[in-house]
Amino acid sequence: MKTLMIQGTTSDAGKSTLVAGICRVLYRRGVKVAPFKPQNMALNSAVTVDGGEIGRAQAVQAQACGLAPHIDMNPVLLKPNSDTGCQVIIQGKVACNLEATDYHAYKPTAMRAVLDSYRRLTEQYDCVVVEGAGSPAEINLRANDIANMGFAEAVDCPVILVADIDRGGVFAHIVGTLELLSGSERKRVIGFVINRFRGDIALLQSGLDWLEQTTGKPVLGVLPYLHDLHIEAEDAVPHTPSTLLVEEKLRVIAPVLPRISNHTDFDALRLHPQVDFRFIGPDESIPSADLIILPGSKSVRADLEFLREHGWEPVLLRHLRYGGKLLGICGGFQMLGRALHDPLGLEGVPGSAAGLGVLDMDTTLEAEKKLVNVTGKLAFADASVTGYEIHMGVSRGAALQHPLLQLSSGSEGAISNDGAIAGTYLHGLFDHPQACAALLQWAGLQAVSAFDYGAQREAGLDRLADALETYLDWEQLNPLLPS
Repeated sequence: MKTLMIQGTTSDAGKSTLVAGICRVLYRRGVKVAPFKPQNMALNSAVTVDGGEIGRAQAVQAQACGLAPHIDMNPVLLKPNSDTGCQVIIQGKVACNLEATDYHAYKPTAMRAVLDSYRRLTEQYDCVVVEGAGSPAEINLRANDIANMGFAEAVDCPVILVADIDRGGVFAHIVGTLELLSGSERKRVIGFVINRFRGDIALLQSGLDWLEQTTGKPVLGVLPYLHDLHIEAEDAVPHTPSTLLVEEKLRVIAPVLPRISNHTDFDALRLHPQVDFRFIGPDESIPSADLIILPGSKSVRADLEFLREHGWEPVLLRHLRYGGKLLGICGGFQMLGRALHDPLGLEGVPGSAAGLGVLDMDTTLEAEKKLVNVTGKLAFADASVTGYEIHMGVSRGAALQHPLLQLSSGSEGAISNDGAIAGTYLHGLFDHPQACAALLQWAGLQAVSAFDYGAQREAGLDRLADALETYLDWEQLNPLLPS
């Protein structure tokens, strides 16, 4: 069994992408490989084959390995529900809600789950490729670390440090990170990967030579900036330019909520050639659109209040009056009803809040989280749909008598009598080509071109693996990996 860990000098340095690419390279070589992230903090998550919840990035990495996602691939998932607190998910299930200071005391318990899951993976696979979190040089988080060097030291695995040259300061990032590690941790770093390089590599060579001479460690690769590469984001909302929407495409917008979750629901729309999809931030004006989607949320009442404070409620009502379509997904679906009830205080202070009132239903948050992968069809079209549910709310009311979906488990969601408003708990609603085409027609697109988002995801992983095959120094990496 061999283990290789990828850590980063910063968040968004390219850890998730590098792990996915290495996994796909090894998978194509016939290696039985699995991804692993000890601790992940993200609001993008996935339902596993064994009925648990893990970070979305590990589900993508599992796909790169030709595997169904499993809870052991991400044994600790932290889902922030405020600036100082989060829901703690251990091996796929909600364990507790903790403030940040309390979680540091909880880390030894979390570490036991991490090592337990890692042990099971090592018993099943020839190789485990591990992703760190944030940076190993975050001094305030070093005590009882389970996400970076604390894990690497515990299992005695080598570490590659990846840094993003596109954001600038790459040599300072690498050297500074090494300086803040302990002696044993520095020895564990076997080399560096520089990510997102644009330009002539000859102009970088003197810097690479200096880095190797200064640190005594090799540069294992300089990866080019892969324009238009699509690998589902771990957590950060993709940036969209603040320009006018394209009239000849279907115009779709969604607000960026403070606790937006599973925004990967919209990746199929962002990539669709006939759709102009935009995330609208809190400081941006709200443009007119054909379809407005309210996304998932980890704190539905607070995010609904945010929408009201930023002027979305009158915009939504005007949008409906002028014939626009409105869709709510998960937390966004709950916002469309008459009221939201949280008697247990699962998302903050116990209480209730008025919803937007455009669907005849109420939602109550309950202690047990629903985690399930589903298949079925749209209720208004002969179109297959696949996806997953992750929610603690239960919705009830007359609106549900007109479902949006017919799943193997029964009817789900709602669509208004006039067909203008729809809602569902299903994430991944646009991922299946048939469902995507039918929903775009519902939203007003007349002639929908064939588009297969699943094929796009696979193509992205293969393109990434091709780049890694070319630009990584496999002569130095191969001794660390199964032959």
